[in-house]
Amino acid sequence: MAGRAADPVVTSPPVLRRLEAYYTRYYRDTLGIPGWRDLVAGRLADEAHEGRRLSRLEEATGRQVAGRSLLNVGCGTGGFNAVAARAGALAFGVDASEEAVAIAAARAPDGRVLRGLAEALPFPAERFDLVFCYSTLEHVADARRAVGEMVRVLRPGGLLYLHTPGRWACFETHYKVLWLPGLPAAAQRAYLRARGRPTGFLGTLRLLSLGQCRRLLASAGASVTRVLDDGASRPVPSRLWPLIRLHYRLFRVHPHVELVAVKERRA
Repeated sequence: MAGRAADPVVTSPPVLRRLEAYYTRYYRDTLGIPGWRDLVAGRLADEAHEGRRLSRLEEATGRQVAGRSLLNVGCGTGGFNAVAARAGALAFGVDASEEAVAIAAARAPDGRVLRGLAEALPFPAERFDLVFCYSTLEHVADARRAVGEMVRVLRPGGLLYLHTPGRWACFETHYKVLWLPGLPAAAQRAYLRARGRPTGFLGTLRLLSLGQCRRLLASAGASVTRVLDDGASRPVPSRLWPLIRLHYRLFRVHPHVELVAVKERRA
């Protein structure tokens, strides 16, 4: 996998300019992150980052993507799809953002990137071997419908890899700030304003716990086969990290929900 992930993803200058504009709006204007330029630069050379995500998917599921049909729900600007396709996957993507889909389609002009909602995936039932959903479930309006759709498009025995920020995490991964989980929305907005950050993005976040994700998958006809521990021991940029780590350990908090589920086979 290391060799495949290291293969470069060639992105044309016009697409790079669109990527730069897209992520500048996101990191600078929507989230107000002081170090937005570094984050944008990382997005312009995302093959190494997306290659690590692909390696994680293969390690977590125990399956290589080569020769398999894969759907990336919330594909964004298409970096993961480009890497997965180079690794031999028949990679499809879907995203709600018109601009993100246009950029993703330009990076992989094969007609395999579509605009659509996770709650109404534009694919037939039992179409895919793997479904990959990374940092998307927290943005959907109806998580139950979205999970049901992801399971619907899986073949029996197919695997869903789900990664989403945990409801009780003490670090908000989008704004990249320390966070007090469970606060009322008004208090969260006041906290962000005190830090000089825009607050509108909060309206898109609906964070879930591991238990909630388990129940959604069970009701959709999928069984969790593996729960991973992504982030529980990864330091956050704060002097309070020792206390946060202790909190995670004492209360068994998953700062990220990362799991693999299998679609149950019919009897």
